[in-house]
Order: sequence, then structure tokens, then C-alpha cells
Amino acid sequence: MRRIPSSLFLVAGSILSLSFLPGTYQGTNHSAGAVMATDTVLPYDSLSEQEKRFPAHAVAGLTVANGLEATLFASEPTISNPTSIDIDDRGRVWVCDAYGYRPGQSSTRKASKEKLAGDRILILEDTDGDGKADKTTVFYQGPELNSPLGILVIGNKAIVSQSPYVWLFTDTNGDDKADKKEIIFRGIRGVQHDHGVHAFVFGPDGKFYFNFGNEGRQLLNGRGGNLLDEWERPINFRNYKQGLVFRCDEEFKTIEVLGENFRNSVELAVDSYGTVWQSDHDEDGNESVRINYVMEDGNFGYVDEMKGTTWRVVRTNLEDEIPRRHWHQNDPGVVPNVLHTGSGIPTGMAIYESQLLPRPFWDQIIHSDAGANVVRAYPVQNDGAGYKAAMLPIVEGKRDTWFRPSDVSVAPDGSLIVADLYDPGVGQEASASDLNRGRIYRIAPPKTPYRVPVYDYNTPEGAVAALQSPTMSIRYKAWHALLNHRRAAEPALEELFRAPAANPRLRSRALWVLNRIEGVHRRHLEVAFRAINPNLSITALRAVRQRNSDPTEYIKLLTSHPDPQVRRECALAISHNHTYEAERVWVQLARQYKGNDRWYLEALGIGAEGQWDRLFEAWLQTGKTDPLATPAGRDIVWRARTNLAIPYLATLATDNSVPLKERLRYFRAFDFLPRGYEKSLALLKMTRGNASDQTEIDKLALWHMGREFVRDSYQGRQALQRFLNKTYGTQNYIELVSRYEPEYENDRLFRLATSRPNTDLGRDAGRQFLKQAEESYFWDKFHNSNDDTKIALLASIKGVGNRESLTILGNAALDPAHNMKVRRAAARFLGGSWEGEDTVINLLKSGRLHGEIKAAAVDGISNAFRKEIRDAADRYIEFSEASIDKSAF
Repeated sequence: MRRIPSSLFLVAGSILSLSFLPGTYQGTNHSAGAVMATDTVLPYDSLSEQEKRFPAHAVAGLTVANGLEATLFASEPTISNPTSIDIDDRGRVWVCDAYGYRPGQSSTRKASKEKLAGDRILILEDTDGDGKADKTTVFYQGPELNSPLGILVIGNKAIVSQSPYVWLFTDTNGDDKADKKEIIFRGIRGVQHDHGVHAFVFGPDGKFYFNFGNEGRQLLNGRGGNLLDEWERPINFRNYKQGLVFRCDEEFKTIEVLGENFRNSVELAVDSYGTVWQSDHDEDGNESVRINYVMEDGNFGYVDEMKGTTWRVVRTNLEDEIPRRHWHQNDPGVVPNVLHTGSGIPTGMAIYESQLLPRPFWDQIIHSDAGANVVRAYPVQNDGAGYKAAMLPIVEGKRDTWFRPSDVSVAPDGSLIVADLYDPGVGQEASASDLNRGRIYRIAPPKTPYRVPVYDYNTPEGAVAALQSPTMSIRYKAWHALLNHRRAAEPALEELFRAPAANPRLRSRALWVLNRIEGVHRRHLEVAFRAINPNLSITALRAVRQRNSDPTEYIKLLTSHPDPQVRRECALAISHNHTYEAERVWVQLARQYKGNDRWYLEALGIGAEGQWDRLFEAWLQTGKTDPLATPAGRDIVWRARTNLAIPYLATLATDNSVPLKERLRYFRAFDFLPRGYEKSLALLKMTRGNASDQTEIDKLALWHMGREFVRDSYQGRQALQRFLNKTYGTQNYIELVSRYEPEYENDRLFRLATSRPNTDLGRDAGRQFLKQAEESYFWDKFHNSNDDTKIALLASIKGVGNRESLTILGNAALDPAHNMKVRRAAARFLGGSWEGEDTVINLLKSGRLHGEIKAAAVDGISNAFRKEIRDAADRYIEFSEASIDKSAF
């Protein structure tokens, strides 16, 4: 194949703008190529690294699913860093062009005066239908627009998310320029941070949905006042954990928190049934990125519910796999994940409710992942009362790993529009290393022209047709047009809603609108409650809840529904409902639980929140069998948050016919019960048994009793002392001393540390002795010991690496009052930790180490893991091996 000389792309040493040269790549099994303006096809792998970066070759670096084609819609210099996109009712692509994103991290930042004027909201338009943007309008630009991460276009307005604000821009005169700017929310933390506020979406119920990551911390109104949730609590980190998911009305006044305890809940998506989906970013390096169904009022397990500690803290019943451990999946009260996608940097998400793409993508979640260089679909399947999913790539940067998809939207014709940051690195520390390039792609079947349907919103029929669009901005206009038509819209909506052959998602959209039309909604809801498709019943129940403060009479219609997902929704619907009727509903739902369905179980738990005592008691009273006789009963006991469950948990925890590993969940469940002596006394009783695994039972029981009980009660102190006496010299002893830190064990810790300084047990004892003993006590033991004991004590703490241990080792090495043998040992031990290695290097650079002490310190870091430490040590070697008395070590 003929190769175009790279010199044709260069003018005075700069890259020539090739923003809108035609480029396509179809999903096939053949090698990729880029179609140039000259119709010359170049093999991508034969291009130089510089040439691969040209927009003309952009699509050639992509791998697209069979039956689809990628085309370049726009690129640099028109856009530079597209963090978020949306598509308006005219098919135009709106772009948050965040050149100001992470300004300190760009190595190629060469800003024009135009870009230095602030980040921009752009409107990209294809005026001639060739699938490439040829008109660009700056909707807004200003210095206060600082790294926006989300945009939603609604009529003549745009909601722009950018911590600490959420902006509402309005075009009042139709010239595609923002004439009015308002702050609708403020006070959101996470400025210039990926974990701040993300994009809004328009739901099928006429409400807005959005989220923020764990840097968000609070939500204030536009004037800076507190926003209250539905229970009249301020929305902040004191009342909610970590990242949050919200729903609000169109006036931005009524706010609901739908889920909490995410790490970085990136852009969410809402399907036509009102089901909320989103991704969540793990801590980098743990391959634990997840996809969630946001079960209403759910806790999603990023931190420990009771203590707020991270997944790295050891807990009873620890999950075997990091992806599950990362999200506390074994803890009662944590909603399970739909899917773990592995490593990545999750970004934008959409629901593909259209049919232009091949059938496997219909009605599926579409998700962009900048870290994995991929846009995927997640085909969802029902899994009991919840869901599970697989991964199906749509477009990947297998050849060009600069492909960093930041967002994906569904165009009016059913094609996908994908934003690409186009960057060699991504993530908090590496992101935005190239802010001068960015791309927008269109994904569609080959040779499919970009066509935007035109709707007549002035007629109910036209508005109903628009309501079926796959694009949110069109559905937004249709929603309001239909509400304005009022009862005149009912016939057209009813025709769609009652059409048996219609997609149930489209029928649900019609039902949501009918629910808002006074005088007609009730009979349509009743039809939906009796529908064969369970999702229509779920939609009806959700719609009723938004109209009725007490929807119990409707809930009762569904409590015996054969589909567990419908019953799940019933359980969620009675949360915080303290009526007698709600009690009967919950008990009926609990009796239908068959076990082995975590989704159902967590829905029951959410439904019982705040009223576990009365619901659990009612469940016990209506039962005809032992609640522990079935897996379902044992699950409910494990999930319960009432002291009425204590005797049952104790029985399950001490049942020797079941392997101990399977009983750990019941010990862990004690941590989630209300505080009080009752549960501690039950755990204390477990320590008086004589089972074959009694030592392990004793340890677990003591671990979960709680500090107050063990500290304040004679029985608790005695039980702990018996266990420590029985297990002294073992890891079990160390674990319980670490848990309760009894001062009376300081002497035994000292003996254990100094008698076994080079074993794990001795080092653990030394670490704990250092942690819990007073500084004066530590030095008293040190000074009153012989040299060998001193050296052993120092050896036991050499790997601790905290400020206190490094100070002790440094003082022992530098203080001439100590024997030289002790000083040499201390100097060598000083480099026994990562932090200690750095300390030694700093001491060497400052010239504070001399002679034998210097030689010992250098020897202590000569085998460090880090090459730069070893190299630094080599520069300070002044003594021969013979001059170092290693017998002291």
C-alpha cells in the first residue's frame, strides 16, 4: 500500500489540522485501516508514532464490534479535552471542553488566549448530514467554568456539573449562547477532582438524577443553605457515607438520596422502568471496578458501615477475593454488585433503548472506561431479585491505547456518540498529560447516514412519537409537551401503553406520563399492576410511590407476585412505613423468601430499617417452624438488626456440626446489632463451652464483645485474661492484645518481642509493645536491659516504620551513651522499613553518620527493594566488610 509522506502533515514543524478528514473503520476480522481524503488506505501498524496521533488515523487505531463502524465526528483543534457530552433534540453534540482539567499535570499544555479564557461548553453540529461536525458554537466560556465533568441539555437550558457548583445556563433568545447563569447547587467538595459531582440525567418520571463521588461530602442549595433529605436531615458527610446518588424535582428543591457508600460513583443512567445504574471506581490497582444497580436506600459497602474503616482493615468473615473484599460484600446490609469489570477508569454511561445497533446491544447498559480503553455493553440478566451481567465490547483502543473514552450518548437516530480524551495516561495522577487533543466518534452500522427525526410536539400523537426517542433531550421535550396537552394526550399515550406488541420500555414511558395526568392515572396504573411483564408492575409501583405518601394498598396487590424482583420492589416501598399494614406486607414478603438471594434479603433489610424489633417479632410469631431450620430463616436472622436475633445468632455461631468458616458470618453479624450488654453477655457465654474448636470460638467471641464490655465488666476482663493466659506465645494472643491493648500485658509483650525478635510473632509483639506502652515505660525497659536484650528489642521494631520507631532507632544509633554494639545494631535496623530507608538516606546526606555507625547504616539498606536506595547506599560505602561487626546483628 502507498504511504503518504509524513511531511504532508507538517507545516513549519506543527501538526496540520486534519479535524474533519473522512475516516471510518468497520468491525471486521481484517486489519484496520484509515480511509483518507485521497482514498488511500494506510496500514495502521506501519505508521510512525507521530503519525498515529493524527486525527486522520484516529479510527484506524480502533477495533469495533462486528456490524458496526466508527467514524470521526470531530477532533482537535476544535476540541481539546472532552470530559462529558450530551445530544440535543436537533442531534447536535454538546461538549464540556475542560482544558483547565488538572492544570498542574499537563506536560504539553500550550494554551492559546482563547483557552486561557476558561473552559467551554461547545455545540458541534453536522449541517450537511455527512456524519462529521462542520459547525462549532461556543455556548459558554468563562474563568469560573473550571473543569466541568457533566452536562445535560434540556430544551433551552444546560445543567453543567462542576464541583463546587452545579450551574444552570439558559439561552433566552435562541442564539445558542448562554444569556443567563444560575447556581442551583453549591458547596460540593472535590474541586478539580474526579470524585466530585457528575452529570445529571433526565428520568422517565420527569425528575433529575445525579451523583457525586466520595470527595463531594455535602450538597447545599444555590444560596449556600442546607438541603434536607426526605427525613429532614442535612445532606452531608455526617448523615451519609462517601459517594451518593440523588433524585430531585425540576425545581431542584426536593432532594432524595437513593444510595450511599460508593467510592467514586461516576455518571449514572436511568432506564425507562426507573431503574438506576452506575459504575464505581475502585482504589487503583485492585481490579475492583464495579457496575451497580442502585437499589433504593441501599448501602453499597465502600467503607465499613459501623466504623467507617476501609476494606483493608481485617474483619471477621473476610471475603476471599479482593473485588468482593473491596466492597464489603460479606457484610449484612451491603447491596451486592451486578458485575466486577476488573481494572479501569470508569466514565460515562447510557442506556441503549434503540434498535439501530445489532440486537445484542438493545436495551443494554453502555459504558465507557477510559482506563481499559473501551466502550462496552453489559448485557443484563435477572438474578433472583437482582441482576447479573456480562461484558460485550463495542469499540476498543487495542491498537491505539491513547483512546480514552470519557462519555457515551445515544443520538436521535440510535447511533452512539463517544467522547475521547485521547491521552497517553489517565487517572488521578496521570490524567490529562495531553490536553491539546480530543475526539468525538460516531458508532453506527456501516454507511448509515446521520439523520435526526423531526417531531410535531404540538399534537399529542407527535409528542408520543417523540417520547419513544432514544435521546433524553427529545424525551424531555415530549414529556413537557404531553403534560401541557393534559387529558387530550391520554388517547395517544394509552394506545402506546396498551399496545401488547410494543417494547415494554416504551409502554413504561407512556405510563410514567399518564401517572402525572390528573383524573386518568389510576385506571392505567391498575392495568400495569396486573401486567404479565413484571417490569410494568415495578414501574407502576414506583409511579404510585411518587404520588402517594402511603401506597400500601397498591403494594398489597403485588406481595404475592411470582416474580422476586416485583416482591423486592414491594419491600423497598415500605421502608420507614410504620403502619400495621406495612408490617403484614413485610412478614408476607419474608415468608416467601427462599434463601440464597442476597438481593431479596437486602431489600427486606431496607424495608425493615428503623423497625426491626416489631417486624422480626411478627415474623417469629407467624412462623410455624424453627426459624433456623431453613437457609432462608438463617439468612433473615443474619441480616436482622434487633437484639431479638441474639439467641438465634449465638446458636448458629456455636453449631459445631457446621464448619467454622461457614459460621464466621454469624459472629460478624453481632457487630451490626444495637449496642448493649445483651449481645456481649451472649458472646461471653460462648467462651464457657468445650467444643473441639473452642479456642477459635473464644477468640471470636471476645473479639466481638466490644471494648466497653471487656474494659468495664469483671466478667469480660476475666474472660480476656483466661484467653491470654491460654494462648500466650501464639498469634491468637497477639490478635486479642492488639484488639484490647491491656496495659497489664506490657511485660509479657516485652518478653515475647525480645525472646523472638527475628520471627513474625516477635515482631508483632514488638510493634504492639511500642504502640500501647507509654514512652517512658518503653525507655525504662530498654535502659534496664543488657545489650543483647536491647538489640533484640530494637530488632523487633525495625520493620514498623512509623515516626516513633524511627525516632527510637535513630536515638539509639546516634547517642554515644550507648554501647557501640547497640549503636551499630540500631543503625543497621534503622533501614529495616520503607520509611526507614528514606531516613537513612537523609541522615547520610546531612553528614550526621560517621565511622562504624555510618557503615552499619549503609549495610542496612544495601539490599533494599528500591534500586535508587541501593544505588545511594553504594555511594556511601567507606568501610570494608571486615570493618563491620555483623555478629552484633
